[in-house]
Amino acid sequence: MIIIGIAGGTGSGKTTVVNKIINSLPQGEVAVIPQDSYYKDLSHIPMEERSKINFDEPDAIEWPLLVRQLQMLRDGKAIQMPTYSYLTCTRQPETVEVRPSDVVIVEGILVLNDPVLRDMMDIKVFVDADADDRLIRVIARDCIERGRTPQMVIDRYQDVLKPMHCQYIEPSKRFADLIVPQGGSNIVAITLLTDYIESRLRKAKA
Repeated sequence: MIIIGIAGGTGSGKTTVVNKIINSLPQGEVAVIPQDSYYKDLSHIPMEERSKINFDEPDAIEWPLLVRQLQMLRDGKAIQMPTYSYLTCTRQPETVEVRPSDVVIVEGILVLNDPVLRDMMDIKVFVDADADDRLIRVIARDCIERGRTPQMVIDRYQDVLKPMHCQYIEPSKRFADLIVPQGGSNIVAITLLTDYIESRLRKAKA
């Protein structure tokens, strides 16, 4: 099993990179573990307080659960991955079964911040993109998927996303084995990455 960590700022193009890796490999060879599935459950906090929680700092993630489930996959065991609702800021009762695969991608803005998780990764990738491009993508996504207005997104970007990016996400770039500039549109970098993954898989199966 090859474990790949893919980090980068919100709206940097991580999902695009992940999808291109999946499409470059035979069907069923890749399992994806989104960091966002492991946000701590806030159902015990009043709804009006949940909106004030900072979801862009490492403390918002239940890292021990993510590490434990990733270790289970590495040991050849299936996991029940949690699901999370952005609308209610709570963990849902439904889970998603994830089975061990040749390639496991752990994807999220903060996945290179946790040292235990980072040490489990065979390849560490940071997807980079200009701040303006990231903000445009975040506005489009949050308005459609999370029911926010453009002004709400901009306010959150200024108050939370930008300072947390500077404090936690951008510095984690130094842990990356590969930096992908220009986000998901960098075909050369993504091709180099997928070629390397395929060569690792061939060696493992030889």
